[in-house]
Amino acid sequence: MSLLLKGGTVVTHEMTFQADVLCDNGKIVAIGQSLNAPDGAEIRDVAGKLIMPGGIDPHTHMQLPFMGTVAADDFASGTAAALAGGTTSIIDFVIPNPGQPLMEAYHQWRDWSAKAMANYSFHVAITWWDESVHADMQTLVEEYGVNSFKHFMAYKNAIMATDDILVASFSRCLELGAIPTVHAENGELVYHLQRQMLSQGMTGPEAHPLSRPPEVEGEAAHRAISIAATLGAPIYLVHCSVEESVDAIRYAQNKGQHVYGECLAGHLVVDDSVYQDPDWDKAAAHVMSPPFRPKKHQDALWQGLQAGTLQTTATDHCAFCTAQKAMGEDDFTRIPNGTAGVEERMAVLWEKGVNSGKLTPNEFVAVTSTNAARIFNIYPAKGSVTVGADADLVVWDPDASKTISAATQMSNIEHNIFEGMQVTGLPVLTICNGNIAWDNGTLLAKAGDGKYIDRPAYAPYYHALQKRRQLATPVPVVR
Repeated sequence: MSLLLKGGTVVTHEMTFQADVLCDNGKIVAIGQSLNAPDGAEIRDVAGKLIMPGGIDPHTHMQLPFMGTVAADDFASGTAAALAGGTTSIIDFVIPNPGQPLMEAYHQWRDWSAKAMANYSFHVAITWWDESVHADMQTLVEEYGVNSFKHFMAYKNAIMATDDILVASFSRCLELGAIPTVHAENGELVYHLQRQMLSQGMTGPEAHPLSRPPEVEGEAAHRAISIAATLGAPIYLVHCSVEESVDAIRYAQNKGQHVYGECLAGHLVVDDSVYQDPDWDKAAAHVMSPPFRPKKHQDALWQGLQAGTLQTTATDHCAFCTAQKAMGEDDFTRIPNGTAGVEERMAVLWEKGVNSGKLTPNEFVAVTSTNAARIFNIYPAKGSVTVGADADLVVWDPDASKTISAATQMSNIEHNIFEGMQVTGLPVLTICNGNIAWDNGTLLAKAGDGKYIDRPAYAPYYHALQKRRQLATPVPVVR
């Protein structure tokens, strides 16, 4: 069925202009003034509204088995929340247990994701190493459209990737035309500080940020970037939360290295005072890694977005209920790490970014959609409003407002890290694969409507060992 959006203002990462947008068979087929609708088309008057690329959240964890429990939002409820917030695509994570074959874990996640309402793709984590991992990485790139691999530098005695794994995997990524991504926290230091906090009798959520100070992230970010530089590989740092990480990325970029940085909507606006809440449940609800930081780091993150040092915004959506968080009631290290946010990200970025003057509407589009599409090699099919692109769009009302509340959210949990925040600027229509999936507060999408996103390699069989230091994998530069 065709869909014609009439009278809106198209906003891309590059320009803003008045135009109608015609969608048919899941694609954008025409953009222009006074377009005629084909017979049977649905026509929506969006005068006074903005037509933007649907959001892309490059960092979510739906239905994640973690720390002895499973995230409360599965691929149906989690992507319903995404659509409600104007996000049409997520990139989630396949996280094999150490020793588990990558392909076995990948197919498990694909089974879970079959009920997604929005579009989805996967990074695959490298949690261990042998020749089977080396081989499976090639299969994932060539046959399943995976072009990024995740490395956790934290979580000692679980999924932490040691330096030898980083070297082996980064090298393999370079050969295959994939990009390594990293969770940068020094796992040895975190483990040591956690033991130290517990030995001092600090068992509550207030100990969580003390066990993961900014230096822990800064050191790991610098180390990962240095390893990538030595090998000639590009690198993408997820959920940067501190000034030290931003500085490390900027320094490397100024040296010509292909380094990309992501920050979370939560880290941009929530500070570490939340861990001092006398209500244990409220404090524990904010336990995630990296933790929320002192306010000075928020300024560094905003400046990083404004300067292009950080290119993308995400949520690390990994929702755990109050009862699940209570697993760590007597030991903060057992509190499942994770918060939600896939529904709120774009509204929070508009309110705190665009409405405050920190970002232009075009920069908003870049950091919520286009840059992720470019870095992960799905642009211009995703992240653009152009003829031939996928009809993944959000119609945005810059004047609509609401108060964010757990009482009205789509997520399956009882709390919201943005609780009580007044936001002006909301999605009124979310269009996924050419179909209206979210319509003025009503979810129309059904489980299974989402499509898997195939992400091609950047340069398969790139001769890393011969070309390293002379020419890095041609990942598009996003500044």
